[in-house]
Amino acid sequence: MYDPVQLRTFLAVAQTLSFTQAARRLGVRQSTVSQHVRRLEEATARQLFTRDTHGVELTEDGEAMLGFARTILEAHERAAAFFTGTRLRGRLRFGASEDFVLTRLPEILESFRRDHPEVDLELTVELSGTLHKRLEAGRLDLVLAKRPPGGSLGELVWRDTLTWIGAPRLRLEPDRPVPLIVFPPPGITRARALEVLEAHGRAWRIVCTSASLSGLIAAARAGLGVMAHTRGLVPPGLTMVPARAGLPELGGVDFVLLHGRRTGAPLETREAADALASSILAGGDRLHRPAPSL
Repeated sequence: MYDPVQLRTFLAVAQTLSFTQAARRLGVRQSTVSQHVRRLEEATARQLFTRDTHGVELTEDGEAMLGFARTILEAHERAAAFFTGTRLRGRLRFGASEDFVLTRLPEILESFRRDHPEVDLELTVELSGTLHKRLEAGRLDLVLAKRPPGGSLGELVWRDTLTWIGAPRLRLEPDRPVPLIVFPPPGITRARALEVLEAHGRAWRIVCTSASLSGLIAAARAGLGVMAHTRGLVPPGLTMVPARAGLPELGGVDFVLLHGRRTGAPLETREAADALASSILAGGDRLHRPAPSL
């Protein structure tokens, strides 16, 4: 009933909230993206996006279509793989940012494993800055991480905003240094937090450092201080610091996919990396939603 090509276009727009970015991701004209969305809206007889001069947003029907689109495309891809008889093999070195530990990344990896059981996955969970360095050194084949401000490398998975978060009971004193909970260098959110506070002349002090996201969350829940974090990934038990605290805005952040060295890499590795990248792009909207609490 629904065209898989139109559904892929719909997911690209839903994840980037931009017809222009979706066109770049898919390698087509923006007019083609608009046409695919219009035809899908005609097929559903529902409006899936609201568009104005400020941007693009999903409607309630659009939010509902997200789940249906993923299910249809996953079934379509499994059927195609079954009947073509193609089975990927080899070893794939995949790096993921700490930010994704508490999201739906396990669901995407589970789906990938189900579809490609003969691919051996070597998973590295690290800071985005560290992953970028390992990729450049040829030690990873595919990376899902934050992109430094102003960066252009990588394929956009989704765009979000950084915000200050802390325990609900935490109160900041305006005449005292901001107590910071941070990743160690080369953490991208750490660098952004310090840069913004310095630019606004706001005094700060680091009260807790941890390379583990779980460690940072524990410190924040204990009320030790505030941390810079992605707005769409606020962990349970923490809340955004209210504007009255006077903390400067942190700006946006891009989450991207980056491929390792393609030249000289085994064909099976390149094919496995492409398959996992496709799975992540298809389910990218799930990554910026925390997984249900156990």
